[in-house]
Amino acid sequence: MAKVDLKTNQKTEVEDSSSLKGTFVSVMFLGAFIVVTWVSVYLLFVNRF
Repeated sequence: MAKVDLKTNQKTEVEDSSSLKGTFVSVMFLGAFIVVTWVSVYLLFVNRF
């Protein structure tokens, strides 16, 4: 079989991780919304009995 030469001269760029702060805040807001929704539904269920 023939050997394949996989040498490339491309440089990979590393993105700045500070751009993920907005994503983290959005996920926290979404999580808080889900928790508040579940707690409110649970309290509605408990108050009916």
